[in-house]
Amino acid sequence: MQQREEKQLEAAVESLASRVAHVKNALHNFIYMLENEYERLTWPSVLDNFALLSGQLNSINKLLKNEKTPSFRNQVIIPLLLSPDRDEDLAKLTEQRVPVFSHEIVPDYLRTKPDPEVEEQEKQLSVEAARIGPEAAQKQIQTLNKLCSNLLEKLNNPRDDRDSESAAIRQSKPSFNPADTNALVGAVAFGKGLSKCRPPGPVAPGHPGQGPMMSGGPTLQQVTIGGGSNQQAGKMPSSIKTNIKSAHPYTR
Repeated sequence: MQQREEKQLEAAVESLASRVAHVKNALHNFIYMLENEYERLTWPSVLDNFALLSGQLNSINKLLKNEKTPSFRNQVIIPLLLSPDRDEDLAKLTEQRVPVFSHEIVPDYLRTKPDPEVEEQEKQLSVEAARIGPEAAQKQIQTLNKLCSNLLEKLNNPRDDRDSESAAIRQSKPSFNPADTNALVGAVAFGKGLSKCRPPGPVAPGHPGQGPMMSGGPTLQQVTIGGGSNQQAGKMPSSIKTNIKSAHPYTR
């Protein structure tokens, strides 16, 4: 009976060590990609690596929960020899991570409880959790579940649906006014909506408001301004003439 239990324990340890080695290799390859191939790394490949690690960890959990697997918690590991000298066999077995098996290393590697600092942090978290009432905790849980549900819904929606929704939003909210566009085209092409002015051309001598001009200088055009009944059409008020003469440097 005891021999059979020992064989089962040995087989379980070998199987567990093999699966842990697979996880270690997968982590090593993934870290190498992140450090050396990050420029060519794509998001689908990252997801594939995470899926591989998740599957390997699930297989380890299934192995540990299997009925045929002996309970490792009932097994006790006792260090038989402690030495500050370097152990080549141990270094080779641990890939140079543990070169010696001394009194300083044993408490860390054979620890069955968390570090004192971690235990203190867990106690603080437990105290803070106990301070929160059931109603407040339930509200926080509902809020967190709602946020997670909305995030999962957005992630699960296909990209085509999101593109169609964005296209529909753009179509429903035009960024221009068709009436303004048509008015602008009509004004540029046909002059619609523009105020009428006298076309450029020779001006009859002696016309009010026009005097001899310097050659090469700019010309002034007389515009028709709607006035009262006492003003004739085509004549410019004297005040406007005076302002134009004083403003134009070449008007005499």
